[in-house]
Amino acid sequence: MIARRALIAAAVAGILSACANMSQADKTTPAAKSDIVDTAVAAGNFKTLVTAVQAAGLVDTLKSPGPFTVFAPTDEAFAKLPPGTVDALLKDKAALTKVLTYHVVPGAVMAKDVPTANVKTVQGQTVALKKDGSGVTVNNAKVVAADIVATNGVIHVIDTVILPQ
Repeated sequence: MIARRALIAAAVAGILSACANMSQADKTTPAAKSDIVDTAVAAGNFKTLVTAVQAAGLVDTLKSPGPFTVFAPTDEAFAKLPPGTVDALLKDKAALTKVLTYHVVPGAVMAKDVPTANVKTVQGQTVALKKDGSGVTVNNAKVVAADIVATNGVIHVIDTVILPQ
């Protein structure tokens, strides 16, 4: 009887593991069919970022073949900025473009391959990437979801908007 329960428990664990793996595949497979912009739109928690990308005229760039690595701040990350900051940026295309391109690194870099180093952004300045046992950070922002694969690169979701110097 004990052996039978152990066998059933093992079978259930295997099924649950398979379901978890299918669930993970479901999260990445649709994204791999869409570019970075469409993937961000579909996610639903990047409304401010998408609005900013549109205002800066960067939609076509982020729909191009790339590849790009985008450190994408969520709506909550934008909400952490001082009041009026987002509105001011949306009215200043040059400043907005500078901030947005500071979140983009050329090439598709998966989290496991992130170097602990200063890496040049599309904007021209560097960001400090760090990988340790607690995950990946970019400057003062923590990567809260990594490796969202798109047809033209990868998105790493960050909890804070990073600002160039």
